[in-house]
Amino acid sequence: MSTILHSQDAPAQDQRPDVLAHVAGNVRALRAERGFSQDGLAAQAGVSRRMISGIESGEANVSLSTLDRLAQALGVSFSRLVRPPDMRDNNRIDSLAWRGRNPDSRATLLGTVPAAREAELWTWSLAAGETYPAEADAADWHEMLYVMEGVLTVERKGADPQRVATGDFLIFTSDRPYLFANREAGPVRFVRNVVF
Repeated sequence: MSTILHSQDAPAQDQRPDVLAHVAGNVRALRAERGFSQDGLAAQAGVSRRMISGIESGEANVSLSTLDRLAQALGVSFSRLVRPPDMRDNNRIDSLAWRGRNPDSRATLLGTVPAAREAELWTWSLAAGETYPAEADAADWHEMLYVMEGVLTVERKGADPQRVATGDFLIFTSDRPYLFANREAGPVRFVRNVVF
């Protein structure tokens, strides 16, 4: 079973926040808000009280499926459990959530948006100087972009252009016209999720 990264496994050079610390504090606070004891939450989520205790102390390596069950028992989303509690941008999480035995095997939860109907997953590439103009979508549509190569410029009506470099991402509401542009000399490749 895949587990959330434990802080002891993180290399010293990895400066990402420890998602287990966020989970520990969030589970503890949400459990208290809802008036659950550790035993009560354990019963509601179908896990042991010992697991709840380990999660809240930051000592347990917890599976992603266990976090899903805890989120459901607490009436929140998975992302609410793993997000830093002081995070101001509710879409951007950017936390290392899983690591395999090999350091090259890892999963980073970049961000989330609510979805009511559908999500589309796209791969895109733009040659140097190429642009893609898009009309405004409905108010509840979102774009989630992750750049794999090059630099993508996103221009939205009424906002400053945003440059998204290799390895970075951008999440925005697509309720006004926008443009994807490659203003660089080389190609840009990115993953695009459209959520509505």
